[in-house]
Amino acid sequence: MSEQKPLRSKMFWVGILYFAQGFPFGIFYDVLPVYFRRMGVDLREIGFLSLLGLAWTIKFLWAPAVDYYRHHRHWMLMADLGMGALLLLIAVQNGFSLPVQIAIAAFALLSATNDIAIDGYTVELLEKNELGLANGLRNGMYRVGILVAGLILMTSGWLTWPVAYALAALMIVLLGFICLAAPREREITVAPQPFFLARLVLAAVVLMGTGWLIHASLSGALAFLLPERASLTRGLAVLGSVFFPVLIAILILRRAPAAKTGDTEIASAPLFGALIEMLKRPHIVPVMIFVLTYKLGDVALGPMIKPFWVDAGFTDVEIGAVSVNIGLGLSMLGGIAGGWFVDRVGVFRGLWILGLFQALANLGYVWAASVIPLAGAGINTTHRLIIYFASANESFALGLGSAAFLAFLMSIVNKKFAAAEYAVLSSLFALTRHLAGFASGFGAQNLGYAPYFLLTFFLHFPAYLLLPWVKKMLGYTEQQQEKA
Repeated sequence: MSEQKPLRSKMFWVGILYFAQGFPFGIFYDVLPVYFRRMGVDLREIGFLSLLGLAWTIKFLWAPAVDYYRHHRHWMLMADLGMGALLLLIAVQNGFSLPVQIAIAAFALLSATNDIAIDGYTVELLEKNELGLANGLRNGMYRVGILVAGLILMTSGWLTWPVAYALAALMIVLLGFICLAAPREREITVAPQPFFLARLVLAAVVLMGTGWLIHASLSGALAFLLPERASLTRGLAVLGSVFFPVLIAILILRRAPAAKTGDTEIASAPLFGALIEMLKRPHIVPVMIFVLTYKLGDVALGPMIKPFWVDAGFTDVEIGAVSVNIGLGLSMLGGIAGGWFVDRVGVFRGLWILGLFQALANLGYVWAASVIPLAGAGINTTHRLIIYFASANESFALGLGSAAFLAFLMSIVNKKFAAAEYAVLSSLFALTRHLAGFASGFGAQNLGYAPYFLLTFFLHFPAYLLLPWVKKMLGYTEQQQEKA
């Protein structure tokens, strides 16, 4: 399929698909918290939303089903139809009742499934020399989807919340039918598997059950050791319940027999075949650590940017206009520029060069936090110029680094296992985002903004120690693709 489609057509569909991926994510993280707070829901319950969104972190558990059953566009449509129905259900409920919580968890699960299908489809669609441009466009349109979700939030003030939810549901359903019109998927024959679905469900139940046991054990132990740090112990228990089961699964799968693949047939055990094939590759452990750490400085900085603006005394209008709207546009430009650069210099050089820009951008906020007084002590023109520069620089560099990073992830994925393998890699990154976001508040609170922002600058560089193995993995993947 990919050889028959012109580049312009591919880029058009990449833009559409990642707009369709970003919009539900924006509904979950930007619209739902505001809605429940307006309904008078307790902040602690609103914080529970982040746990209901763990589907994005554990989506690798059911990603093999997309590789096995194929028809990625149908998965997208069904996920979008389901999300639309769930939004209508939430709109007619009151408060944060158990049915509403179940609906939100189901919405996150369907959104994560939609992500799996879109990512797998896109990996199969693109050639290696198209990854840079595609990922720059992808990063930008994903953020446009989040921005449009913000417009849905604005309609709630002009109209009513039920009408806003109805518009969001209509948008998601429409996007599902538009995605269905995308070019047909690559033709790959799948070997029939006995009890595939039952084995998939069993594996998911075992991992999730292990996570629950670890969560219960950690909660008790940490509450005993740190009785006065309830938020810290609760967060550590949640992260441990995800991290340790995944680590156990990785150790088990690395000892399993390697998956056998043919030219046109997916491995005879696709349930575990994708993970085993990936984990059996040389240099995979340092590469997985690289995936965990490459964006660490970014995701550690991000959650504390807007609190810093607020504490410095900037208005909501100014924060929205500069940090959100202008920042979004600059991030899109950075993504396109980064994609262009990666296509010309290669993924490896793009990673380390654009990663430096990504790291240096954090220093802008170090400067801003060092000179701008907090607690509304007074903001002059110089202060505004400094923080505007820091915001613009960080947003543009975020796009640069993301384009290189996403191109790297796609370039090392085996197209026969595109959905499952990309889900594993993106789940690793999601774990980093959750971990850094959780820790960022403690870091900024205890260190202060300027020292914490300086720490995030240094957090960019542990990944650079792993670049030799990254280069070897890129070479290994290229050799395997030439043999196929």
